[in-house]
Amino acid sequence: MPRPIAARIHPRALRDNLTALRHAAADARVWAVVKANGYGHGIENVFDGLRGADGFALLDLSEAERVRALGWRGPVLLLEGVFEARDLELCSRLNLWHTVHSESQIDMLALHKTHQPHRVFLKLNSGMNRLGFSPQAYRSAWTRLSALSQVDEITLMTHFADADGPSGVTDQWAVFQSVTRDLPGERSVCNSAATLRHSGIPGLLGDWVRPGIAVYGSSPDFPEHDIAHWNLAPAMTLTARVIAVQSISPGESVGYGRTYVADRPMRIGVVACGYADGYPRIAPTGTPVLVDGRRTRTIGRVSMDMLTVDLTDCPDSGFDSEVTLWGKAGNGAVLAVDEVARLAGTVGYELLCALAPRVPVEVDSETDAHGC
Repeated sequence: MPRPIAARIHPRALRDNLTALRHAAADARVWAVVKANGYGHGIENVFDGLRGADGFALLDLSEAERVRALGWRGPVLLLEGVFEARDLELCSRLNLWHTVHSESQIDMLALHKTHQPHRVFLKLNSGMNRLGFSPQAYRSAWTRLSALSQVDEITLMTHFADADGPSGVTDQWAVFQSVTRDLPGERSVCNSAATLRHSGIPGLLGDWVRPGIAVYGSSPDFPEHDIAHWNLAPAMTLTARVIAVQSISPGESVGYGRTYVADRPMRIGVVACGYADGYPRIAPTGTPVLVDGRRTRTIGRVSMDMLTVDLTDCPDSGFDSEVTLWGKAGNGAVLAVDEVARLAGTVGYELLCALAPRVPVEVDSETDAHGC
């Protein structure tokens, strides 16, 4: 018998999340961002649920090849552009759009021989200070690109540093508007948080929005807003089973380091999930889980292959009970990955992307998605 742990992917949730984001995006077209192997869900597993998007945005050429192999003929955008000159050959062959954020990338394009001009996204560093041309250099970069026969349309692009936080987008949006005011071309500036939180700012949605984490049913601004607030549903459920039950007395400890000591008689469930499966080792006692759909908590340290949960107030649960580490339980109860991530001192993005290869991944059929 296989070890009782699995991740389930919910295509219906992906479609519903995409619909919610499209509604927020108004008339803008929507990229489905599938970098990092579809945020850990698997590009092949999420493709059907996201094929209603206007395009797929991703990071590298291998991901682009996989999307094309699945039959996608629409736009595909390389969010970091090319890394060496020969990458442009594949961009030409697969008809990939790509970001330009440095002079070196313009130099590569200038030397590239192609019969079909490229669609490029010219990135402005409006305050994130990662990729992109400075406001002082941006117009010069646009002039260089527009003069190249290898370049077709130029979309103007930036990325917000704090769309999910207190400073918002105001300063960066003002920089972008000032630098690009009289430049032709479509605009793309909004990630998940900007699309959901700041859609009321005139012009901000532009022509393309680039939602990532929200597509997968994680809130971009948790804990200020949870997924229910944004009408999102988990696209991944991580479940395991209780493989043993221990009854302990007051004063007895649980797990490595004896970090948890019982102050009352307790029933402890041992669950077939640990940090080698991608569950965060740093998750403290009190991290929520659902056992048979009922909310309870982890106790003690997470081990490599196991963790322990409190069954004291779950008298009907025991050996072989379903444990939902995040996602949607069999009875419909939902535990957002954001809750687990927050207690582990991280974000839902990391937990989803960190799902270990040893965890089997299943995809719901349309007949058993249970409204996910």
